[in-house]
Amino acid sequence: MATNDAKFQQNPPQTTKNLFLGAQICLRILAFATTLAATWTILTSKQNILIIGMTFKARYSYSPALKFLAMANGIACAFSAISFFLVIFLRRFFFNPANYFFLFLHDLMMLLLVLAGCAAATAIGYVGQYGNSHSGWSPICDHFQKYCKRVTASLAVSYFSVLFFLMLTIISASKSRQIQV
Repeated sequence: MATNDAKFQQNPPQTTKNLFLGAQICLRILAFATTLAATWTILTSKQNILIIGMTFKARYSYSPALKFLAMANGIACAFSAISFFLVIFLRRFFFNPANYFFLFLHDLMMLLLVLAGCAAATAIGYVGQYGNSHSGWSPICDHFQKYCKRVTASLAVSYFSVLFFLMLTIISASKSRQIQV
């Protein structure tokens, strides 16, 4: 009797598999779209202003933290596309609970990478918005409004991708718990 119960628990109903696959596909598409949008927005953020006959430029590439945000989102975008195609084309392979652990590790690494980029860019964005009087840094967002709005938009979209990667990590972790040792 106990062996029959174990067999039923190991083979979940088809609707559960379809729901899990649908959630995986939807969240991976959303993670891909948000990281792509954040990457594109930060890469195209630039502004030139003229003050007292001198031209000043603001570009994402002038800040290592913003370059890190762009690269983190770009890497996460590429790897979320790869994982999307793996989940689609190898779905029979991924229904084995032992393979969910690899998805869990992938999603966790992407979550941490994008979160680190967001944290670094948020710190620099704060200094750009408010300055730091102790260090003698003046705020620049009062002069470069367009640039700062694009960087803020990229950060907001990046935080949404963190949320999607967090959901993917939770789903993959819950599925990988079913591994029989």
